[in-house]
Amino acid sequence: MLTFIIEKIISGLLTLFGVATVVFFLFNVLPGDPAQMVLDQNATEVQLLKVKKKYGFDMPIGKQYLIYLNDLAPLSFHSKNPDDFTFYTQSKYGGILLLSFSRVDLILKTPYLRTSYQRQGKKVQTIIFETLPNTIILAVASIGIAIILGLVFGIIAGIFKGSWLDTSIQLLSTVGMSVPSFFSAILFSWIFGYLLSEYTHLNMTGSLYELDDYGEGSQLQLKNLILPAFVLGIRPLAVIVQLVRSGLIEVMTQDYIRTAKAKGLSPLSIIYRHALKNSLNPVITAVSGWFASMLAGAVFVEYIFGWRGIGKEIVTALNTLDIPVVMGSVLIIATLFIIINIFVDLLYVVIDPQAKPF
Repeated sequence: MLTFIIEKIISGLLTLFGVATVVFFLFNVLPGDPAQMVLDQNATEVQLLKVKKKYGFDMPIGKQYLIYLNDLAPLSFHSKNPDDFTFYTQSKYGGILLLSFSRVDLILKTPYLRTSYQRQGKKVQTIIFETLPNTIILAVASIGIAIILGLVFGIIAGIFKGSWLDTSIQLLSTVGMSVPSFFSAILFSWIFGYLLSEYTHLNMTGSLYELDDYGEGSQLQLKNLILPAFVLGIRPLAVIVQLVRSGLIEVMTQDYIRTAKAKGLSPLSIIYRHALKNSLNPVITAVSGWFASMLAGAVFVEYIFGWRGIGKEIVTALNTLDIPVVMGSVLIIATLFIIINIFVDLLYVVIDPQAKPF
């Protein structure tokens, strides 16, 4: 078991290294002057040179890449020369000094994701962790809706196989898997937030916290969670319905189910105690996978509904060419994706003994 965990962690770290490499070169070798992104088009040559030195744009791309990896690493080396780009300051990197050598210091710190180009040097970590909780809340609410409704409709479709109920549920789930999230978001926002707002009392846009009428503070607005959570949950809901239905139909043909029927157990007891439990393994895998992908897939849904999460933050950063925020957000999402996948693999091994790789 320990070997399995270590292998998964090493695999995850290698994946994260690959993501960091791709993200760095994707945003640093494209045409255009990165210093010009920080300043406006009317910047002078002197201003551009200062920005290049401040952000390290004047260094060769290979050296920039190594410094970027050094910033991301929890153990990093920093020059003792105050004029060097990698000079260590507590306000910039945080962390603690572990060892001091003649020319460099070894620092233990959290990954440093640089600073925003457009927000007066605000740390990317701060920007992300101000918005990430909202995205997690949205993802949890979405997967909760998908699980509850998916189990209900999947069981109904499995029990009444071949009936009009089964056909209708399968048709709706197929449509749910086919329609893009951004189109569903626009449609639901227009119908329930505009046309039927008098009856639903829902808004077309809004986040978890909104300013009060006096603009002096923020108020919790849970109703703003309903539409984006439902829209984001449509596709996993459709997948769960199909998995529960097919799993239930397959399990109901097993010998132990016929034995339970022969013993006189009620249909509800057979489904709840025997059939459903043994048909949930693929559902658990799908749910965990969808939860991880929701953190990335929430980009358009958050933007359309005005939900202040990491997805909306990425779109805003792309519009303003705030590259460090985009790069940091992608790395955080990739890290969460890897952590969730490792947890899923461990959970699946615990649930299904036949899946143990040791």
